Amino acid sequence: MSVKHALLALLEKPRYGYELRAEFEQRTGASWPLNVGQVYTTLSRLERDGLVEAGGTDAEGRSLYQLTEAGQAEVKGWFDTPVERTQPQRDELAIKLAVAVAVPSVDVGKVVQQQRNATMQALQGYRRQARSGAGDDLPGGLVLDRLVFAAEAEIRWLDHCESRLRRAAASSTAPEPVQPEGESR
Repeated sequence: MSVKHALLALLEKPRYGYELRAEFEQRTGASWPLNVGQVYTTLSRLERDGLVEAGGTDAEGRSLYQLTEAGQAEVKGWFDTPVERTQPQRDELAIKLAVAVAVPSVDVGKVVQQQRNATMQALQGYRRQARSGAGDDLPGGLVLDRLVFAAEAEIRWLDHCESRLRRAAASSTAPEPVQPEGESR
């Protein structure tokens, strides 16, 4: 997720760092907490790169940032460009299971079951949030929907992994068919 681009997009009007953080969390349904230090570090880089500029202060003396023309072009480019799926994101769970299968001392079925339980708990939490009205605003609702769909997909994938593990175990323990003498394989 591009914090840089999200912050640029939220600068549709001049804002100070903490205000950007609050706006980011409100628009994403507080799904991805953002450290205010990360906001100010990102703003410094954006200023260095000519995408934002300090534009005075508010009544309390806080520095306000605003987009430059280059920043506006960067935001437009971000929205106009689809998120590429050619370079898969690093998926810790997929890596964990792939490695677990290769380590004989690991009970891979247990790893799958523990993850399924954790994902089910997360899914139930997302659904509780939705029932409580946490996703009633459009931006927060879209993010919450994405989290629900991702958790459901992960559970389906874990079911698939479990099925493949069972098939692999069955095929590795099945005795090889005995060939009659004189016949070759």
